[in-house]
Amino acid sequence: MPKFADIAKGPNDLLNEDYTTKVSLKCKKAAGPVAVTLETNRGSGGALSSKIGGKFAYAGLSFDKVQLTADGGSVLETSLVPASGVKVSFKGNKGADLGIDYTKGSLVATGKLDVKDMSKFSTSACMGLSSGVTLGGDATYAMSGKTGISAFNVGASYSSGPLFASVTSASKMSQFNVGMSYKVNSDLTIASSSTHTSEKPCEVVAVGGAYKAPFGDIKAKVGSGGIISACLIKEVAPKVTVTASGTVAASDLSSFKYGVGIVM
Repeated sequence: MPKFADIAKGPNDLLNEDYTTKVSLKCKKAAGPVAVTLETNRGSGGALSSKIGGKFAYAGLSFDKVQLTADGGSVLETSLVPASGVKVSFKGNKGADLGIDYTKGSLVATGKLDVKDMSKFSTSACMGLSSGVTLGGDATYAMSGKTGISAFNVGASYSSGPLFASVTSASKMSQFNVGMSYKVNSDLTIASSSTHTSEKPCEVVAVGGAYKAPFGDIKAKVGSGGIISACLIKEVAPKVTVTASGTVAASDLSSFKYGVGIVM
């Protein structure tokens, strides 16, 4: 059962993940009990920036991410399971959030408190019903300045065989986002994403698909404004994956941008 934030994960991932205009290298290596990850990106001027992180567990406490970034910053993410179905987590970067996830049967509930500024508390719940229907919602309560409910949204998804559809609200239910995907066969999946408001009853955000070709996985989409994007994901060696991506405006071919990502 997904969290409410992931209720539209299928179409969103197909239409957004793997498309990049960056050149990057990500290396993963086990160093004893620690899983070390080194990420390097090339900036627009050709300069390289890197960040290094690790993941390990000790005495029941999981250090999900301990990372040092190129700008001198740091990231710390930890989690603990004090009881069955309960997960307590902490995420610290520029801010600091204390979270709790609760899972029981088809119910997944979350809570998150900003413990740095004590400015807000967020919560969500998602429940799976029979016949492939999932319902959920979230809300944010402002604890400083103008206190009260500062954000709230609802959503639902439906899955039946090869078909998946989701509807989620945004901006205090003034906008509705619709995501759909259909698995044509074992190799081809198509998806679409659209937004609906009173000003714009229907705006197509993106339409695309993913195809498992003999030489690698191909993804392509057409976004709003006539932006065309495509990428190829291929495992060139055991545990070495290369992603080559490109994007261009249909009205201006000189706007072509490319990206290459290597994960090993």
